[in-house]
This record gives sequence, structure tokens and C-alpha cells, in this order.
Amino acid sequence: MPIIAPSMLSANFLNLEKDIEMVNNSEADWFHLDVMDGRFVPNITFGMPIIAAMKKKAKKPFDVHLMILEPERYFEDFAKAGADILSVHYEVSPHLHRNLQVIKSLGMKAGVAINPATPVQFLEDVIGDIDLVCMMSVNPGFGGQKFIKQTIHKIRTLKQMITDSGASTLIEIDGGVTTDNAPGLIMEGADVLVAGNTVFSSTDQADTIKRLKYLQK
Repeated sequence: MPIIAPSMLSANFLNLEKDIEMVNNSEADWFHLDVMDGRFVPNITFGMPIIAAMKKKAKKPFDVHLMILEPERYFEDFAKAGADILSVHYEVSPHLHRNLQVIKSLGMKAGVAINPATPVQFLEDVIGDIDLVCMMSVNPGFGGQKFIKQTIHKIRTLKQMITDSGASTLIEIDGGVTTDNAPGLIMEGADVLVAGNTVFSSTDQADTIKRLKYLQK
């Protein structure tokens, strides 16, 4: 059974408390929070103050995905704001192993996000230190994009790498996840499904989360 992490980037920011309560009361497992700086990706979202405010109402773990340059400058701030899982991009982390160790030392689980064009093989030497690989199945920066089909091959390759190394790393798919492709993603080895537009644009958001959770189209 997959972990479902609704992406709050697609929530209604004029009534964020209502959407937080919906996730709290749904079959969702985590909140997925996308932090963008307008430099690494062409968009700006929210930062520590918003996350800290959301934490006061949320009852489920915060899966925070940093799409920012120099993420190591802010690890402690995000820990204080309430992040339970903190993912940094491979593409901006020349000292990735060090970053993973610092994140864990602050009491969070450590994730690594990879862009669609980044081979999963680049993670081979640190896979045992990664709690979560956030595999981007769209180009990062905006919600509502279509799923990139090459992701399926990458899931298979990463799953084999995790199995061969004896690691317990979770595979998270972020971007273009729908009730139609979710069953296939889980079958290939995905553990966590991030769904933003699919959930928040639906007329019955809680039911959509339930269908993703139990793989009912």
C-alpha cells in the first residue's frame, strides 16, 4: 500500500487551513511541501514561516522538498519549522554525503531529489545513507505538468540498486501522478506518491486520495 503525500503547492492558499484539515482527515500519510527559490527553478513558493504556521494545524509528517541553491544554509531552520523529511537536489549538492549526515543529525530523515535527466546511478555510492529518493517525473518548478514516461525505467533501475545494496530507501514519485498511472508506478517499485493537481483539482479530494491509496481508478 503506497504512502500518499498530497502536494500543498496545489492547495488553496486563500483557505489553507481548510485544505490542511482535509489532508488531516483523509487517507493521506504525509504533507508534501515544495520550497522553491526562483534560482534553481523558475518559481518562488514559500519558506520557513509558512511551514511553521502549517505545522500548528497539521497532524501528519511534513515531507519537505527543497528546490533551492545552497540548501545546506537552511537545514537547521527547516528542522525548527517542522520538517520531518528533508530532501535536497543532487544537482545542487557537491557535498551530498555531508548534507545527508547533517540533515540526520538535526533529527530529520534525509532525502535526495533528482531531476528527470539525472541518472539514478549517480546515487549508487550513497544509497545506503538516503532515506528517500524523490524522483522528479516532471521538470521541477511548476505543478500540473504531464508525467515523463522515461521515469518508469528509472524506477526499475533504482529499485534494483536499492535491493542489491540491502538499503531501505523509499522511492517517491513527484510529478504528474494520477489515479490512472498510480497502479503502474507502485507495480514498478514506487513507495510514495506525491499528488498535487490530481488531488486538489478534484471535486472530492478525500475520495481521490483514497483511490490513490488503494489503487482504485
